[in-house]
Amino acid sequence: MADAKSKTSAKAAPQGEGTGYRVLARKYRPSTFTDLIGQEAMVRTISNAFETGRIPQAWILTGVRGVGKTTTARIIARALNYELADGSVKGPTIAMPALGLHDEAIMESRHIDVLEMDAASHNGVDDIRQINDAVRYAPVSARYKVYILDEVHMLSTAAFNALLKTLEEPPPHAKFIFATTEIRKVPVTVLSRCQRFDLRRVEAGVLVEHLQGIAAEEKVEIESEALAMIARASEGSVRDSLSLFDQAIAHAAGKIAADDVRQMLGLADRARVIDLFEAVMRGDVAAALKELRDQYDSGADPAVMLSDLAEFTHFVTRIKAVPAVADDVSISEIERKRGRDFAAKLSMRVLSRTWQMLMKGLSEVQAAGRPISAAEMVLVRLAYATDLPTPDDVIRSLGEENGSSPRPQTNGGGGSGVSAQGGGQAPRYEAPRSAPRSQSSAAPVARVAQAAPEAAGLVIGSFDQLIALVAEKRDLQTKIALERDVRLVRCEDGHLEIALEPSAPRTLVHELQRKLEAWTQRRWMVVVSKESGAPTMRAQADAQEAELKQGVRADPLVRAVLERFPGAEIVAVRSRDDAPRDEFPDAPPPDDSED
Repeated sequence: MADAKSKTSAKAAPQGEGTGYRVLARKYRPSTFTDLIGQEAMVRTISNAFETGRIPQAWILTGVRGVGKTTTARIIARALNYELADGSVKGPTIAMPALGLHDEAIMESRHIDVLEMDAASHNGVDDIRQINDAVRYAPVSARYKVYILDEVHMLSTAAFNALLKTLEEPPPHAKFIFATTEIRKVPVTVLSRCQRFDLRRVEAGVLVEHLQGIAAEEKVEIESEALAMIARASEGSVRDSLSLFDQAIAHAAGKIAADDVRQMLGLADRARVIDLFEAVMRGDVAAALKELRDQYDSGADPAVMLSDLAEFTHFVTRIKAVPAVADDVSISEIERKRGRDFAAKLSMRVLSRTWQMLMKGLSEVQAAGRPISAAEMVLVRLAYATDLPTPDDVIRSLGEENGSSPRPQTNGGGGSGVSAQGGGQAPRYEAPRSAPRSQSSAAPVARVAQAAPEAAGLVIGSFDQLIALVAEKRDLQTKIALERDVRLVRCEDGHLEIALEPSAPRTLVHELQRKLEAWTQRRWMVVVSKESGAPTMRAQADAQEAELKQGVRADPLVRAVLERFPGAEIVAVRSRDDAPRDEFPDAPPPDDSED
């Protein structure tokens, strides 16, 4: 909820410290529900509860650090006890246009009827016993006694047990508000007695807008890219973003540029991170190592650089899966433009492999005595991984070794590796079709295939012969799958190229290849083709039967029978020779003479 009111919340927030400097995280702390940003669902629920008078006896607020749990608890306490000097407000309300009688003391944590307790340092049963003893007495000056327990998950088991009865049936004048970052550590018996609100991480775009408003209030000039860096570094925490903004103001001592924030956070230039990513994807080890060393000499941390590479890899992957991600305004224009380019040229398979290697390499860098050396080794592995053949390459080279040219399998990751066109110097964004490497890797397999005793196996020259072999082996499941789920593209002895129906078993190709090798005593290549192929055997049989039925239906005698018996259908068409004798007991035997 980033609006104009949130940008001027400092005017409504109490100062309380005279002329001493207040950090931005305290100066711009929200004081009303309107000031909260990014928590619209919670604000709507609490607002409706106050308006309808359905106020529970306890709330529990959970979320990551800095999203406003304690601040929200104070705002709730203020709303519960909001009163004006003229007595115009008679009960709890969310409409707080001016400071009330108790507001300043509540927001500064010094009101006698609003007790804030840090459960991390007051986690014993004696501390809870004091609350149980005091809760019975009426408030001194406010409407409600409000108990705010921060980091409530730190309470001991005995303390939680001591709190249960009071929490379930508190006096009408008492309310409890709990805040925690570890909701799973809170006993279910406590959770069931509270209304739970999960405070969300604030989106980067909302944080950028919020920081822009504060920058205008503080009369600070800051580049939009610098704001985006601060928003990303804060990871959804409003308090962290304000603390980093405060630090950036002191660091720059004037207009805040992106380079100032980058240097302050130890980040690498995003454009240079993308250049490093491109060098790695191109397989250019020298350029990648030089770029890494240059960024390291400029003050960038090796672990942060790898983390930035992983973040950009994730960004490109998201664009490939959901292109609308590239429209996020919190991302710089250069990242969005180049991210689209990489998403178009890189396959999902390569992106996934890059992500996995970066995640493993990041842990190595963090544990290494010389992080820069470990980071260089990670980049070397990544660069050389671009030359590794994909499964499609291996299958294709196997076909070339055997003298055939199988069609590649459909790549489920957005297309198999694609090299940039325009000459050998153009960057390569996928595993290149390196003939020496792929052929050498496939050569042992090819030699094994050639060494197999071909004369010892059967010769399968057609798809019909293949189905006959499967029937002879009494493999009914495979036979049904071949007839129902397989569309033939090409069948030769040792090579089968097919297309599959959606109903085909996932393991059909692998199982078929394994069984054929066992039955024929030599290697078989079973390839899934991009072509549609011929209709399945089942579809051909159905078409043939339909054609026979149509021909029989045209017979005058059959047509007369169908007209005489409405609703009758032709179930099957068989010749007299093929029919079993018991179906036609009175029929004479077929005449095999020349007459």
